[in-house]
Amino acid sequence: MKAKNAIIIRGPTASGKTELSLKLAEKYPIDIISVDSVMVYKGLDIGSAKPSQDILKKYPHHLIDICEPNDKYSAGRFIDDAHKKIKEIQSNDRIPLLAGGTMMYFKVLQDGLSELPSANQKIRKKIDIKAKEIGWPDMHIELEKIDPDAAKKIKPNDKQRIQRAMEVFMISGIPMSKLRRKTRIDNEFEYLDISLMPNDREALYRNINRRFDSMIEEGLLDEVSKLIEKKLVSYESHSMQSIGYREMIDHILGKMTLDDAIESAKVSSRRYAKRQLTWLRSLDDEYKLDPLDKQKFKTIEGIIYNHFEDKD
Repeated sequence: MKAKNAIIIRGPTASGKTELSLKLAEKYPIDIISVDSVMVYKGLDIGSAKPSQDILKKYPHHLIDICEPNDKYSAGRFIDDAHKKIKEIQSNDRIPLLAGGTMMYFKVLQDGLSELPSANQKIRKKIDIKAKEIGWPDMHIELEKIDPDAAKKIKPNDKQRIQRAMEVFMISGIPMSKLRRKTRIDNEFEYLDISLMPNDREALYRNINRRFDSMIEEGLLDEVSKLIEKKLVSYESHSMQSIGYREMIDHILGKMTLDDAIESAKVSSRRYAKRQLTWLRSLDDEYKLDPLDKQKFKTIEGIIYNHFEDKD
C-alpha cells in the first residue's frame, strides 16, 4: 500500500456515497472519514442521513459526532481534523477513504485554505450593533464600498457572510476577496479522486425526494423539537441552518405548514445537488462514474487495485 495515498469518493446528495463506501470497507482495510458539514454534529442524525450506530460500530468512521449541536464547525477545523485522521489511519496500515458531499471541505483539503484572520468577537459585536441600527441590506451597501468583489458574491440578506467580509477588512485593512487569492497550500497527501456523476438528473431528484420522505417518517421533526426542548440548540444555531433542519425550525415557529416545510426542504435539496454537480463538473477528477452504473463497484475495485496493491 502506498502510505501517502487516500481515496476520495464525492458526489451529490442521495447519490449512494455511503452505501458504496461501506461496500468497499467490507472488502478492503478501509477507514471512512466523513466529509459532511452536518454529520459532525451530535444529535443531528436523521436529517444528515447519518449511518446507524450498528454500522458505525461495525465499520470505522471518523469526523462523525465530534462537536456539540450548538457549536460552529469550520473548514479550517476540518482540514486539521482530516489531516490528523489520515495520518492516524495510515499509521495503522489502513487506507483512508474520504466520503461525502461537502464540496468546500474537499476544496480546502486539496487546494489549501485562504489566509484569512481568525474571528474577533469584539469586532463582530461592533458590526452587529451597526447592523441593528441600519439593517443588513445597508451593511451590504457598506461592504460594496470596501470590497465590491466580495459584495457581488454575497446576497444583501446574508448576515453571516456580510459580517465575515466586513470583519476581515476591519482586522486586516485588506479586502477579503484579495486575501482569498493568497492561499496556504499544505497538502502532504496524494488523493485518488473518484466522483459520482449521475447521468440521469431526474432519477437523482426522485431519490432526494424519497429520502426526505423517509427522514420525515423516521422522525426528523421530533428530532429537531427535542434538540430545542433540551436547549441543545437555538433557532439561530449554525447547525440548524442546514437543509431539512431550517425548514423544520420554520414549521415549529409557525412560519409554514409541515407540508410546505417538507416541499421547501426537497426543493432546497435538489438545488443543492445541482450546485454539487456544477462543482464536480469543474474538477479534473481522473474517475467520474455514474452511480446508477451496475458495474461501478467492479470498476472501482480495479482502480483501487492499481493504486493500492503492493507490486513485486
